Amino acid sequence: MRPGPLNLITDVPGLLVGHATDERAVTGVTTVLAETHFVGGVDVRGGAPGVRETDTLAPEALVDQVHAIVLAGGSVFGLGAADGVATTLSNAGRGLRILSHTRAIPIVPAAVLHDLGGTGDKNWHASPYPELGAASVVAASREFALGAIGAGRGARAGKVAGGIGSASLELGDGLMVGALVAVNSIGSAYLPDGRTFYAWPYECDGEFGGHRSAGAYSLNDPAPPDSRLADMMPPQSGTSTVIAVVATSAALSKADCKRIAVMAQDGIARAIRPSHTPFDGDTVFAIATGRSTVMPNAALVARLGSAAADCLSRAIARGVHAATRGSSADA
Repeated sequence: MRPGPLNLITDVPGLLVGHATDERAVTGVTTVLAETHFVGGVDVRGGAPGVRETDTLAPEALVDQVHAIVLAGGSVFGLGAADGVATTLSNAGRGLRILSHTRAIPIVPAAVLHDLGGTGDKNWHASPYPELGAASVVAASREFALGAIGAGRGARAGKVAGGIGSASLELGDGLMVGALVAVNSIGSAYLPDGRTFYAWPYECDGEFGGHRSAGAYSLNDPAPPDSRLADMMPPQSGTSTVIAVVATSAALSKADCKRIAVMAQDGIARAIRPSHTPFDGDTVFAIATGRSTVMPNAALVARLGSAAADCLSRAIARGVHAATRGSSADA
């Protein structure tokens, strides 16, 4: 099993990703789009989430079509990016048709990270996020950059730059799994040596530098030196988060997607320490495009969830690696 051709979430057929970045405000938006629509689920583990339309993804909720997932900076203001995405999609005739003569209604769940305390001019009179959301739709493509761009432009990962990461894994039989993440964590992505990623056992082909620790190390410190936890006592709620989308080409139900989102949260815990704290808004969406002909069952869902967690760990390390090498890096 190897990464897909692009080693991006868009290796899952039917998906596109678009970034929009505001360099003056040092913030941005990243949107995952379907060529048609997909099925989705979500799991929230952080203690301070900022989300929109997550209840729509509940297995017991009526609607089973999702048209885009939005990740954004800007805290609560970033949720407005989903308005721009929804309006742009509706103007293009994409979304649910409740009545034949009414406009299309796109389902656009969203999650945000807090980058308001970073650099950049945040004293806007009108929020930039609806326009950034619309621009992210226009920019959508199979190929996209990683690092300090889009929703990850103003992000931090512990004490270093955070950003956008992505990875994929081909499982055979037409099954593809991918992950996209915006890393803005209190926790550190690095082992105590400050160079080796916690995610190193999952690395494929040196995708985030190939570094290995030269000696033994101890993980008995609950607040690693490269995390921000020790410097933020008490930390401020909502100042950090990891928001992510994992995807598969399998044909799954909303309940299946929920289970994959739950399992994929392990990918955050493997790659960032500490994670899922009271101050984080850690949220994982799981989506299924239904392009594979493999019949789903519980064993397949378990396999996909495990692969999604591994992809998410790799995506986190790739995002931090790209961000620390420069403002952004081509995937």
